[in-house]
Amino acid sequence: MSKKNIDKLTIFALGGVGEIGKNMYVVQYANDIVVVDCGLKFPEEDMLGIDIVIPDISYLMENRDKVRGIVITHGHEDHIGGLPYVLKHLNVPVYGTRLTMGLIEMKLKEANLLGETKRIVITADSELKLGCMTATFFKTNHSIPDSVGVCLETPEGNVVHTGDFKFDQTPVNEQYADLHQMAAIGRRGVIALLSDSTNAERPGYTGSERSVGAEIEDVFRKAKQRVVIATFASNIHRIQQVIDACESTRRKLTVIGRSMVNVVSIASELGYLRVPDGMLIEPEEVNKLAADRVAILSTGSQGEPMSALTRMARSTHRKMDILPGDTVIIAATPIPGNERYVGRTVDELMRIGAHVIYGPGSITGVHVSGHGSQEELKLMLNIMRPKYFIPIHGEYRMLRQHGMLAESVGIAREDIFIVDNGDTVEIQDGVARKGSKVPAGNVLIDGLGVGDVGNIVLRDRKLLSQDGILVVVVTLSKQDGTILSGPDIISRGFVYVRESEGLLEEANRIVTSTLHRLMNENVNEWASLKTHVKDALGRFLYEQTRRRPMILPIIMEV
Repeated sequence: MSKKNIDKLTIFALGGVGEIGKNMYVVQYANDIVVVDCGLKFPEEDMLGIDIVIPDISYLMENRDKVRGIVITHGHEDHIGGLPYVLKHLNVPVYGTRLTMGLIEMKLKEANLLGETKRIVITADSELKLGCMTATFFKTNHSIPDSVGVCLETPEGNVVHTGDFKFDQTPVNEQYADLHQMAAIGRRGVIALLSDSTNAERPGYTGSERSVGAEIEDVFRKAKQRVVIATFASNIHRIQQVIDACESTRRKLTVIGRSMVNVVSIASELGYLRVPDGMLIEPEEVNKLAADRVAILSTGSQGEPMSALTRMARSTHRKMDILPGDTVIIAATPIPGNERYVGRTVDELMRIGAHVIYGPGSITGVHVSGHGSQEELKLMLNIMRPKYFIPIHGEYRMLRQHGMLAESVGIAREDIFIVDNGDTVEIQDGVARKGSKVPAGNVLIDGLGVGDVGNIVLRDRKLLSQDGILVVVVTLSKQDGTILSGPDIISRGFVYVRESEGLLEEANRIVTSTLHRLMNENVNEWASLKTHVKDALGRFLYEQTRRRPMILPIIMEV
């Protein structure tokens, strides 16, 4: 039997399908694994206290000797944010374009991983040998420069991962999508296409970033006072257009928000931002200049509670206040789930008396998406003409919609695989089928702890946040098992003690009588005592208050 018949090509996502964020895709052939992207996502509302979420890499850990490297398509957080955590456990080479690598290095420096991580800068013309696979690249347009798609040549055929893309015919930085290279890949044949589904529900084409520049400049001209503009720190094209608008309206610019300051300094250093001499000023200098001669570039376009814009809206920013009559531009669309935070920030800005420009980015608006709409997704499908199609990068409804678009351009329904994280697609001798599942899920990061907060801890936090906690402290005598002191009941977040003395006295009596009963029955294991106290008290409190606080009995013996 020839070798080809035994080995198979396996493709799966460890993050990024059925969700927005934490993108991580794996292509494996025999003993070689190539990982594409390594992102994070921000926590959902029920993940109390969690800072960020990264993919579960237990499959990669088990097969660490097969992982040939992590290839990064572009420098957005949902594609590079997981690297500092993953590289701690999986020290493999990282490949990325110049700007992407600049942003990655900033992250690795903070995590003290810069020295031990092998970093290889690639261009759109690079060719990498990764075990039995060869990676080549093609330029794409996105809302950050230096974005590329990846073509992995495997013994089964070419697997193409588009990265995040749109087709912008008039890009701000003259970095055009390489349609020739894409068409050449399509002609050679594509066994499987993994394509960005973010805007699969949006008809038509996504507007050109260049249209935003004229709109921003118009707002700058009309503004009588200061202009504050919030956007994603990584949207370097947008930042360049803000700089250009400042230049043409003779305003100075100050940058606030840690991530924005970092990105502006790296992008200017690497030559991706052109900032005229003397334009940038320190936040402290803003009040010394006339209000119509200043612009402020800030983070916080998603209404994040600790971001610069939100703090300015609440007047809690150390260096900057928003004054009545200032113009505030929110140049970004809310990520699903963030609409409420953005709405709250807009409300607070309007209360101050600011003129706020926000809302869904239209062609004439101050924001356009970095992701292609339906016509562009169809164009990518038609250029690549894949045998099999796997929509990625989007919530389930977006993946479904992208699948329907693929059907409309002639891909058979049975050749479209809509997958969840961990579902594998196996291709052997040119035939694809769904394979077995690999472990995939969320690893939650809280402070310095990685993965030490799981479902049980979250469940406890949820309980504490809803009904509070009751601690019952009792001291028993070792000799005869009588109660020496207590029970003392401490309530936090359950009831206000001073107003509920009667309830807590009754609770006290119930604990005492439960313990006496158990002593008389010669029950003296602690676990049993605690369980009985918990049950009796829980029943009583639920009858009285219809609440179920967490009950924590602490029994000591002296």
